[in-house]
Amino acid sequence: MAVELVSRWARRYVAFAALALVGAHVAVVVGAGHEVVVTLSLYGFVLHVVFGKAYSLVPTYFDRDLAWPRAMPAQFALTTTGTTALALNHLAGTPDVLAPAGAILWSAGVIAFVGTLAWTVRGNVTGAETATGSGKDHLAPTDRVANAFVPVVLAYLLLGSYATLVVQGVAPVVAIADVPVLDMYPPRAIHLLGAGTAALLVFALGTRLFPRFLVVSPPRRLLYVALGAGAYGPAVLAVTIPSRSGFAVGATLQATAVVAYAIAFAVMFHRSPRDRVAFEGVLLGAAAGVAAVAIGVWFALDGLTVPLVDAHRRLTLLGFLGLTVVGVTLQFYPPSVGAWRWCSTRGARIAIGALATGVALQAIGAATTTAAIETAGGLAGIAGALAYTYLIAAAFATR
Repeated sequence: MAVELVSRWARRYVAFAALALVGAHVAVVVGAGHEVVVTLSLYGFVLHVVFGKAYSLVPTYFDRDLAWPRAMPAQFALTTTGTTALALNHLAGTPDVLAPAGAILWSAGVIAFVGTLAWTVRGNVTGAETATGSGKDHLAPTDRVANAFVPVVLAYLLLGSYATLVVQGVAPVVAIADVPVLDMYPPRAIHLLGAGTAALLVFALGTRLFPRFLVVSPPRRLLYVALGAGAYGPAVLAVTIPSRSGFAVGATLQATAVVAYAIAFAVMFHRSPRDRVAFEGVLLGAAAGVAAVAIGVWFALDGLTVPLVDAHRRLTLLGFLGLTVVGVTLQFYPPSVGAWRWCSTRGARIAIGALATGVALQAIGAATTTAAIETAGGLAGIAGALAYTYLIAAAFATR
């Protein structure tokens, strides 16, 4: 019963996330503002897939059973409503109460999520017990290292959610030696959640998932570099952005993490004997991540400019994280499972291609302030997001 409940609610998290992805690309086309795009892509799409799959993956990887399966529907109600309120808050004519209410609901849902997983793994916090299956003993050391970073991911999620409360004026500013650490500057929350939670979880769970799915030995040193640098980079970035002392250090750490991860995944993808379309999305996401951190390093060296900031956001949230999440979910819910028309490898490749093309055009359009190119990217993104949602819906309906 518990397994069925977790599986059913995981699908609902992913379904909401898919709709949020469509909404993020629609927001680009209608010019709803970067705040709406960020909210829908990060809070709505990426993190809801993280929530849904973490409820099943984290207990399994820590050799435990989920403590409170019924936390899933409770959290779902809180975070989906909170995300919707935060997104609508940026639209004209909406009441001012939406922003603080959305932040409170979001944070309450995060507390339910983190509390459930923390209680689940309380006797194995470092993840030394990995439940690594027989015949996979060679992966056990890597599994233990990857597990050790999951508590760091949860800490970033709590910090990022608190920062969201601060941004919306619900929680007090945090300062150290009179220097604000968590204040009302939104990019601090975005980096804590995007780089600290989502990206670091990609590195950690990817270290466990990708070698198994691709049936290859992982390039351990590269993955360890990604995990180590990826654990420190987001904290330094969140404190120092946009121009405080140490910003270059944070940008370098995060760039090192993403590049090491991208090379590691490209090596595994190249070595794999399996032809799986889902991982083409992950590979394209890794490429977008490299482009995003290259811009980030440029910021540290030359200062922020609005057009490049917008391009950086699209490459990070819809490119690196977005395409990676799309690829991983299509691996868990293969397009061939769906009984509807066009549910095939070709259909998945079209969806991924349209999303990747959309992100590239949006980034180019934003960087060059060419509205027509950015709009074309948004339209391609809508087509890809709708195709992805169709494939996911077909898989769910068939199962």
